[in-house]
Amino acid sequence: MIRTDIHVPSGEGFCAAWLYQPTPPRQEGTSRPVIVMAHGLGGVKEMRLDAFADRFTAMGYACLVFDYRHFGESSGEPRQLLDIDEQLQDWESAVAYARTLDGVDPDRVVLWGTSFAGGHVIITAARDTRVAAVIAQCPFTDGIASAWAIPTLSSIKITGRALRDAIGARFGRPPVMIPTYGPPGSTSLMSTPDSIAGITALIPEGSDIPEEVAARFGLVIVRHFPGRQARNVTCPIFFAICERDSVAPPRPTLRYAAQAPRSEIKLYDAGHFDIYVGDDFERNVSDQLDFLSRHVPVNPG
Repeated sequence: MIRTDIHVPSGEGFCAAWLYQPTPPRQEGTSRPVIVMAHGLGGVKEMRLDAFADRFTAMGYACLVFDYRHFGESSGEPRQLLDIDEQLQDWESAVAYARTLDGVDPDRVVLWGTSFAGGHVIITAARDTRVAAVIAQCPFTDGIASAWAIPTLSSIKITGRALRDAIGARFGRPPVMIPTYGPPGSTSLMSTPDSIAGITALIPEGSDIPEEVAARFGLVIVRHFPGRQARNVTCPIFFAICERDSVAPPRPTLRYAAQAPRSEIKLYDAGHFDIYVGDDFERNVSDQLDFLSRHVPVNPG
């Protein structure tokens, strides 16, 4: 396996990315599938996406793992700005870039998104019918359902901080930040009992990864329903759903997944963060590799 640091042009800037290429390289005249991957709310590629990409690349898939603008080593000011439309544009840019890579079959592009990006890949595949397959892992599909998962007092505090940030942005002020995760009852976007332990388990030891985003995001999340686009995804789509998910509740996701014409649904007795690590990770990634081998095999036929 070869992993290269690259920049993927997007908008007026770029997305920092890793390009994984299996070894040995493909013979001349042949091509391989590529899996385009990105993280969830405030996450960056260093937070266990390499674990998945390593496994996919070992089976012969190329992988393009990118960070959104404003996050990680990508361009974009102000930092830690989570803009849904911009992130969807980053997905379009990453897919377009992946199709130009040497040795990659432009008609065998797979989208892989987790948590908030699990919703992004649903929307991206609904818009781009050339996508070969999709993996949506513990996906965010319903803004209202996720908002209800936040305690009322915390929700009120989040809204107040989000309003301050949105108003300040109109006057050119620096962003008002909000933690992406915290203990129950805190003013944070994820404050379930498993959030702190779950997220810190994804962060490499010694890493300095910001734990906040611009608070204005709190005003738009309740109006975001990517699951509604599942019915328009015509390619095979794999839903990895955690039955004890307190961040992206499973019930609406199951409803939306059933509407996708070619959906495959796998349920895990796990919480939102469990399927990134340990035994739950092994079961999850094995199921994903099985899905890939049936729908987008490295060696067709």
